[in-house]
Amino acid sequence: MSNGRDHGGGLDAAIAAYGGTRAGWLDLSTGINPVAYPVGAIPLEAWNALPDSAAFAALSEAARRFWNVPEGAAILPAAGASALIARIPTLAKAGAVSVQGPTYNEHAASFVGAGWTVSPDGRDAQVVVHPNNPDGRVWAASEIGAPLAIIDESFCDVMPEASLINLAAQPGRIVLKSFGKFWGLAGARLGFAIGDPMLIAKLGEALGPWQVSGPALAIGAAALADAGWADTTRARLASDSDRLDALMIERGAKVVGGTSLFRLYEVDDAAQWQERLARGHVWSRIFPYSKTWLRLGLPAPDRWSQLEAAL
Repeated sequence: MSNGRDHGGGLDAAIAAYGGTRAGWLDLSTGINPVAYPVGAIPLEAWNALPDSAAFAALSEAARRFWNVPEGAAILPAAGASALIARIPTLAKAGAVSVQGPTYNEHAASFVGAGWTVSPDGRDAQVVVHPNNPDGRVWAASEIGAPLAIIDESFCDVMPEASLINLAAQPGRIVLKSFGKFWGLAGARLGFAIGDPMLIAKLGEALGPWQVSGPALAIGAAALADAGWADTTRARLASDSDRLDALMIERGAKVVGGTSLFRLYEVDDAAQWQERLARGHVWSRIFPYSKTWLRLGLPAPDRWSQLEAAL
C-alpha cells in the first residue's frame, strides 16, 4: 500500500496507462536483484507456529557473521527496514535532523512525522544512506558525528568493503540493513537494525513480540549463511550493471551514479524517456526534483531483449 510519497514501483498505474499484463511488463523502477535467492522448501512449523526464540537467535547469529557485526552491537530483525525507519525518530527527543538529499524520502518523512525539523545542518541527529539512493554516494566514517546517527546500508551488500558496520557498537549509532534488495526477496519483508544496545532495545519494545514472520526467519537465516551465493551474485550484478551502462551510453545517456543494483543516468528529457520505455512495457524511475535523471534497475537474464527493443 502506497503512502503517497514518491517511490519506485507503481506498475499498476503504468499498466492502466499503457496496457499489457503484469507478467508482460519489465519493472526496472526499483533496485531489487532480479535473480532472487532460491528459497526452497520452508518447514511447516515456520508457518503454523509462533516464531520461537531459537528462530530469532539463529537469524541474528547468521546476520552477525555475514555482516561482521562488532561484538558490542545489538541486532534487531524487523518486518522490513521501513518498519524500523518509521520508529527510529521516537528514540530521542525531537530536535533538528540532517538528512542529506536527494535521497530515499522515508527517512525525512518519518522524522517530520515525529516532530523533528529537517535541516541540512541539523545537529541533533543525522541520516546517511550509504551508498545513497539514487546517486550511489558513499560516506566516510569521519562524516558521521551527530549524537544520533542512522546509517542506511540497504544497498551496501553489493560493496561490503565500504560498510560502516564497525561503527555499530558506538553510542547513538544504528546501521540499517535491508534483506529485500540484494537477495531479491522484497516480499519477505525483512530488515535489520544493528547498533547501540540501548537504542536497539527501545526499538524492540516499540515493535513488540514476533515482529518477523516464521517463514522470513527461516529464509533469512539460510540466505545469510550462504556466502557462496552472495559472492556469485555480486559478480553477476557487477557484470550486468556494466552491460546496462554500455546499452544506455550507446543511446546517448550519461552515467551519473548508482550501484550495481540500480544505475542513474542523465538524459535530455527523463519524462520522454520514461514514456518511450513504457510503450515497450518497460517501467523506469524518474524524480520530481530532476527533469534529466532516469534510474534503471537490472533486467532478469532472460529479459534484456525487451529492454533493448523498448530503447
